[in-house]
Amino acid sequence: QVQLVESGGGLVQPGTSLRLSCVVSGVAANYYSIGWFRQAPGKEREGVSCISSTMSSNDGTTDYGDSVKGRFTISKDNARNTVYLQMDSLKLEDTAVYYCAYGPALKGACLGMGGIPAAVYNYWGQGTQVTVSS
Repeated sequence: QVQLVESGGGLVQPGTSLRLSCVVSGVAANYYSIGWFRQAPGKEREGVSCISSTMSSNDGTTDYGDSVKGRFTISKDNARNTVYLQMDSLKLEDTAVYYCAYGPALKGACLGMGGIPAAVYNYWGQGTQVTVSS
């Protein structure tokens, strides 16, 4: 069973940075996707970023939601079984609970062509709160 545990959320000021971590365990597939999603109160869940990669590689296909392109960066560290989301130039509207999720790459979880389909992801972490406030 795949398990994901997020950490790194907190309260920060606009314009600052934060790095979220997602520790992944129990993965059996060699090629898979990890996505970051967020949900603010009263809003729909939004795909933030994703990466499709083989188990042995730290590189892969990535994608970003339009609202975070140029500000957020996803990366992977196989040695630590961790996927990171580096968030720079944070804005008030980035406030949300952030979730990481596991999805089958071969089913289009992260194709790098725009769109991060939450419905394809079948294992989710518990979420970490990010609050951007002045």
